[in-house]
Amino acid sequence: MSSTDLTPAPGTPDADAPVPAEAVAPLMRGIAVLRRLTEAGGTSSLSGLERSTGLARSTVDRIVATLERMGYVRLDGRDAVLAPLLMELGNAYLAALRLPRLLDGRADALADELDESVSLAVADRDGIRFIHQATRRRAMSLSFRIGDLLPAERTAPGPLFATEWSEQDWARWRERRAADPEDRGFPALPPAERPTADGEFEERTREAGERGWALDDQLIEPGLVAVSMPVREHGGGRIACVVSVVSHTSRHTADSLRETLLPRLRETVRAMEGDLRAGLGAAIAVPPAAPSGLAVWTGASKQELGREFVESLARGLTVLTSFGEGRAELTLTEVARATGLARATARRALITLEHLGYVTSHGRTFALTPRVLGLGFPPLSRTTLPQIAGPYLAELAGLLHESASLAVLAGDEIQYTARVATSRIMSVNITIGTRLPAYATSLGRVMLADLSPAERPAPAVPVLTPRTITDPSALTAVLDRVRHDGYALVDEELEEGLRSIAVPVRDRTGRVVAAVNVAMHSSRRTPEQCVAEVLPQLRTTVDAIEADLRVAGRFTRVPAS
Repeated sequence: MSSTDLTPAPGTPDADAPVPAEAVAPLMRGIAVLRRLTEAGGTSSLSGLERSTGLARSTVDRIVATLERMGYVRLDGRDAVLAPLLMELGNAYLAALRLPRLLDGRADALADELDESVSLAVADRDGIRFIHQATRRRAMSLSFRIGDLLPAERTAPGPLFATEWSEQDWARWRERRAADPEDRGFPALPPAERPTADGEFEERTREAGERGWALDDQLIEPGLVAVSMPVREHGGGRIACVVSVVSHTSRHTADSLRETLLPRLRETVRAMEGDLRAGLGAAIAVPPAAPSGLAVWTGASKQELGREFVESLARGLTVLTSFGEGRAELTLTEVARATGLARATARRALITLEHLGYVTSHGRTFALTPRVLGLGFPPLSRTTLPQIAGPYLAELAGLLHESASLAVLAGDEIQYTARVATSRIMSVNITIGTRLPAYATSLGRVMLADLSPAERPAPAVPVLTPRTITDPSALTAVLDRVRHDGYALVDEELEEGLRSIAVPVRDRTGRVVAAVNVAMHSSRRTPEQCVAEVLPQLRTTVDAIEADLRVAGRFTRVPAS
């Protein structure tokens, strides 16, 4: 194994420190694989992981098998693909931080008012890392994602955070720049065409300290401009995060951005600081986390998979999920209790994670660092519902040998957004993007049933087949029954010979955002068989989709299409 895989990422607190004697090597190797998968955009071949990590192929295979067992990675042929459940690691950090929940509403409102992108960022050693993005949909739009890491000197938030740096921090920054002058260690950025001079960033930091705001005048790339202000704790204390308004030179110069938008940004920051004082000052009643049963689960997994399951990797990663809202700082005893691990096992995991820069310690307590977001969160933060559903639809279609689809409601129609068809001679011929009348489809009915009668569209429903229900009162009765039953079965109302059954897909709030169905020729299963045989499998599939959606949608918006 390459020696670099037993050392932290550049810029971590202990990048030059020797590996602690009690460090868990399999955990370090597993994190190296997750880092490389993240840098590759969330997908990499197993041979590619072997080359990029320097690990033996057998080691990569065992790590990926373990991550797949945990639900953090799935295999797609010869490729390893990050799975939405991995976002629970980053969610643990964001929940413990509490800033997104307290401030994202203000950031979103500012973005809507100014019609510009607005972001929240925190300091990650000598870089910045995004914790919230409110972007505008334009041809020229931002590609930064939650969790992306940028070098401080090429951003507007960077000089503001640098006003709080110690001499040790400045020395670490200079060492990093000397080792990587083109910023190739920051995959979210294009390489630096002209490295920023040390004195130039130091001057920008001095000005930021005097003014209380900072500008990015095309430092990241040509055309991109931003103005930033710090949000401070306790009315003037340390910087909790930095809020930025980002635009393009086709809309603003750096000077016009400052002149026209800085006053409104300043008002938002004052409001955010008030929210922060109220929110961070309020006590959160969170009972101690109950033991997760991790030790039992990993033991059973080890017994089933044998040497293909790396138990110490699974246990080490799960230590990260013991943190969360109301559990920002935990003692060793509390981590052990929350995970169900022995104290010695939890201690070794924490020592390893601290060496790698994912955990920091203060006396007897431990806390997560922003670096946890670097474990898969950036590529996964742009996950859509069709991407989440795709693998589960494929599994369902393979199990039932029938077509499975995901659709969203679009007015009085449904629109297909994901679909897996079976290879039958006679099959349902529908493609992604197809629109059909909602009232005559099982997909449409389960989504319409979630709406109140006043919210439901009332289109003219044409007679599509002799069995199409068109009477408004009859349709209302059908939707009421669908709402009560939790599924819809439509039998030859859209097309003769076509039978389908659907269940709704709900988000974290319980709102129906989509639906999944199985469609078939009426000769293959009776309506009774659809309910007895297909419906349970359909519900199991949707349960899995909703579980991923709850994780992915906790701190990011998951587009339904």
